[in-house]
Amino acid sequence: MPFDARFDRLLLILAVGLSRFAFRSHILYDIDSVNFALALQRFDTSVHQPHPPGYYLYVYLGRAANLIFGDANASFVAISILASCGAVAVIHLLATEWFGRRPALFAGVMFVLSPLVWFHGTVALTYMVETFFSALIGYLCWRVICGNRRLIVFAACLLALAAGFRPSSVLFLTPIVVFALLSVPRKLAAVSFMLFACTLSAWFFPMVHEMGGLKQYMSALISLWQMVPGKQTVFNSSLINSVARLLTIVGIYVLCFGCASALVFRGSQNHWEDRRRKLAFTCAWMAPGLLFFTFVFLKFVNSGYLLLLCPPAFAWAGAAASEWYGSGRAAKQFKVGVIGASAALNVLIFLRSPFYCSYGEVQRFETDLASITNALPKAASAEEALIVGFDSHFLGYRHAGYYLPNYLTVQFPEVKYASGPKVFAMQHRETLLIPELGVTGYKKFILFPLPSGDREYELYMDKLRARFPAGHLQTIKVSQREFITGPIAELPLLFPTVTKSPHVYTRNRSEAACVNCR
Repeated sequence: MPFDARFDRLLLILAVGLSRFAFRSHILYDIDSVNFALALQRFDTSVHQPHPPGYYLYVYLGRAANLIFGDANASFVAISILASCGAVAVIHLLATEWFGRRPALFAGVMFVLSPLVWFHGTVALTYMVETFFSALIGYLCWRVICGNRRLIVFAACLLALAAGFRPSSVLFLTPIVVFALLSVPRKLAAVSFMLFACTLSAWFFPMVHEMGGLKQYMSALISLWQMVPGKQTVFNSSLINSVARLLTIVGIYVLCFGCASALVFRGSQNHWEDRRRKLAFTCAWMAPGLLFFTFVFLKFVNSGYLLLLCPPAFAWAGAAASEWYGSGRAAKQFKVGVIGASAALNVLIFLRSPFYCSYGEVQRFETDLASITNALPKAASAEEALIVGFDSHFLGYRHAGYYLPNYLTVQFPEVKYASGPKVFAMQHRETLLIPELGVTGYKKFILFPLPSGDREYELYMDKLRARFPAGHLQTIKVSQREFITGPIAELPLLFPTVTKSPHVYTRNRSEAACVNCR
């Protein structure tokens, strides 16, 4: 590459690194982030440490980082920052090869200022790592198609490694690797497949062994699928759900590109034939993921799923922006002003938008969690009360159990398994999945507050209160925080199946052992 392109790339890497570090999160933000943090001590997907299908190499990389930082959140955030830097470098490489220096610079700047990308570079989640692998595998596959066939071996090995960080990468990125394999000799393709299988086996079988066997691993995976994604696919739900997911994809696209999303409406001035091969390659890269997220599973709070599809999108958007900037339809001063205003608006979206992925919302969450965890011990001690938390991405039972480790924290509602209803319980940052919940020694339960100001959460709490007779729940205020409590005798109104014997759970055991639950 010429020196000027390398210099551009270095500036982009520095911009990404500094901006992500400056706005990094300081507390585990998402329920999945807490799952990863718990896995640093014990890897067990059956109790969601982390959640299925596992993220084995990601967890072990986190353990290595934790030796340096000594803090789970800081360790995983450092990984996200490094992955963001790697992703922008590869996206710049790809866009330079496809369209030239100026389009690549536009693509890189869009990546730096993307509200959604910026957010995921500051939190303890896996999506930026997957984005990096997607960009690198896609770039290598393009080089293979262009004649550098030996790179297919590295692409295949990277695909197997990517699956160790996010197993879904195999589903979404295999088509592009197969697309590249079609252009290499059969012998080289066979070698690539064998190396892929060997690399995959090198981490998959140790993971299964650590889990206690393939049966236990698959059981946890199938149970999670049946509880969440499997209920909403196009095969067993209304087509309206797929339409809603498609509209969600459009919304996530706008959130990812900000003002640059308008470039999709700008027609290209170049001849279509010049870009036909790149377009076919892009379709092989993006279509599998788009089809899955439209017809199988996607929620707005999981917007990071789509980031593995963004590397080629940034390259194309950079080309469109460069064409617009180079056209003679408006004065250069006006275009520079538009670019500056768009960049400022993207920064504002990241800083202050009401979406979960803004810096303002992260700050609000961290402030709320700190105030709750400081006030709750004043409302009830760990000896007299257990905490009931909710299956929420934010301020859920995972955050309660992790940041108030001395309390017994149970998740509402009960979880239905093939073997019968069970409940997730946490204490001393250990997770148990138990069929019976005893309450001996406790006087009351206290509900861990959900995020305030959200109408959906308020309606959810109204339904929960309706389970109890009028006046049986009390609201107490401690240090400007409100907590809802109830007598322990009425806990069966929340857990009607699993609350049976009063002697099942021994809360003072050092390992938070479950008695008579195996």
